[in-house]
Amino acid sequence: MGNNILYGFLFIWVKIHALLPMPALYVLSDILYFVVYHIVNYRRKVVGENLKNSFPGRPGGELRNLERRFYHHFADYIVETIKLAGISRTELLRRARLNNPEMIKPLLEQGHSCIMLVMGHYGNWEWFTGFPVCFGGNVEVHQIYRPLKNKAFDRLFIFLRTRFQACGTKKNEVVRDIVRLKQSNTPSLLVFIADQTPSKANIHYWSRFLNQDSAILTGPERLARKFDMPVVFVDVKKVKRGYYSVDFQLMTDKPNEMPEFGITEEYIRRMEKSIMRDPAFWLWTHKRWKHRRETL
Repeated sequence: MGNNILYGFLFIWVKIHALLPMPALYVLSDILYFVVYHIVNYRRKVVGENLKNSFPGRPGGELRNLERRFYHHFADYIVETIKLAGISRTELLRRARLNNPEMIKPLLEQGHSCIMLVMGHYGNWEWFTGFPVCFGGNVEVHQIYRPLKNKAFDRLFIFLRTRFQACGTKKNEVVRDIVRLKQSNTPSLLVFIADQTPSKANIHYWSRFLNQDSAILTGPERLARKFDMPVVFVDVKKVKRGYYSVDFQLMTDKPNEMPEFGITEEYIRRMEKSIMRDPAFWLWTHKRWKHRRETL
């Protein structure tokens, strides 16, 4: 009962705020930045440590400026995600532009009913829930997600992420869903956000990422090989405040011809390149480097 009440409150609060035009929401974002950064100090220690270790040798003033820019963007991400509850399809596609959806068609014509998209916590990944609209409803889009511990917030994010016909697939149900999609020959895109830290039990590969020894998720590669799925990197750019663009980049259409961990390494190199274009737009609040190779 408690989760239902909390969800009802959150839903109404979000829907009301989503009625505001974007300029008004960005005023709220500026206020939110001040509260989160200067008063609450939300995860500032984690962010500061991540930036210092990722950019050794950069002057302290430069890192502090990068930190402030990140928190400004983080506040924008929050109000933009709230806006998903009320934004129109036309406005969403104008603000979150997919530059080359046509590159998916040849892969489908080659007989690949399921295609894997790998992306990261860069820009505003939530706004690309509009992918189904880009393909005219002819392709199913499944977002692979890990359920949040708070059921009310989890339910809210499912609502926001599925407003534009995207489907949510729980991480532990992804194999079942892929089997179903392939058996029915349903044209589908499976979206993985793959820059998270794997659990200790699921660490199978290490690489240098942002100047640090990093455990890298290998689940997307294993699934691509198991189900012979082409892998496409989703390269996100923040064009300006409130506007993003995506370019699809084919990593491989023959996953089983790649060397072991080749797909994983290719992903992390492309992800790093995206981040380095402007590091302020990556999600630095994650405890991305909580595991150390020598302690495992």
